[in-house]
Formats: sequence, structure tokens, C-alpha cells
Amino acid sequence: MNHRIEVDSMSRQGGRIPERGDQMTSYGGKDLASAFRMVRKNTIQVAEDIPESKYSFVAAPDVRPVARMLTHLAISTRIWEEMHKKRLTTLAGLDFFGMMDKFNAEEAKPRSKAEILDLLRTEGEQFAAWMETLPPEFLGEMVTEPDGKTAKSRFERLLSAKEHEMHHRAQLMLIERQLGIVPHLTRQFNERVAQMRAARA
Repeated sequence: MNHRIEVDSMSRQGGRIPERGDQMTSYGGKDLASAFRMVRKNTIQVAEDIPESKYSFVAAPDVRPVARMLTHLAISTRIWEEMHKKRLTTLAGLDFFGMMDKFNAEEAKPRSKAEILDLLRTEGEQFAAWMETLPPEFLGEMVTEPDGKTAKSRFERLLSAKEHEMHHRAQLMLIERQLGIVPHLTRQFNERVAQMRAARA
């Protein structure tokens, strides 16, 4: 999606500063898909690292069990697809509660660890593959909130799918700590630091 910079004044730090109407680097459907794939890849690694015997673990009252939180992430992309594949331009009149009831029923179905991992992979790739096809014109379309006043672009709304996943994955990584598991991203970071220290020794 091509965004235009609106600049009235910026402090100069050397070189030419952007002018009003200048083009920023394009960030489109392929970039949305690539970023989402990376986030989903890390979610899948968390799901793999937690033993199936701990999938029933509940971190605190009213918090989803591990299995249900992972399932929630796996199928949550359907909400964004539901809105944007139909090319809705307003959320007024959307049967939000009916959609959520259907979503919650699907989320609550008992699934094994292997089934949840498969769901994370297939649903995630389906969503990413669809985003790859989205042209700038589509991403630039505005979708109005039910109040009829607030509007956001499809681009901004689709970005929130990644933000939603990272929010819940942070919860899962804290749960890993409660279960005595060092999250894989922390392990990888510590390994890189150890290698850098060894190289300097």
C-alpha cells in the first residue's frame, strides 16, 4: 500500500527531508503476508514446545486453557476474512454476536495437540496466501465502524490480525515460564549473545 507523507516541518538531521506529498516505500499485501507468516511460525513453535499434558493448564481464573488459546489464534483469522472477503465498507448491521457465537463454538471443540498444530498451519497459510493477493486499491479502502463516524483502512484492520496474535503469544510465553519452559525466542537470543561473547574472547 502506498502511503503519502504529510510533513509540515521536521528537524533536519542531514540530507533531504521528506516534502509534502512524497511517496514512502510501498508496503503491500505481500509484506502483510510475510510478516504474518513469521508471527504464526513463532506461535507454532510455542505450541510445539508446550507438552500436550499441559494443554489443559489455566494460568488464572477466566483465562483460556493453553489448548483453547492456541485454537483461538488458529481460527481468529476467519474474522478478518469474513469482513474483508465480503468487501464490507461498514460494520453497521454486522451480526457480531452471531459471528462470535459461531466462532466460540468452533473454538471450544476438543482437539489434540496434533490437530491444533495442523489448524495453526493450515489456517495461517490460507490467510497469508489470501493477503498476498491484495492490491493497494483494496488495502486503501475505508471501512466504517458501527457508529458511522470512525473509519479505518483495510490495511490497518489487517495489520491488527498480527497484533492480535502477538498479544496472545505474549500470554503463552509467560505461561511457558510458569510451566518451567524457556521460550524459544529467549533461547535463540541467549545463544546469539553467547556466540558473540565467545567470538570476542
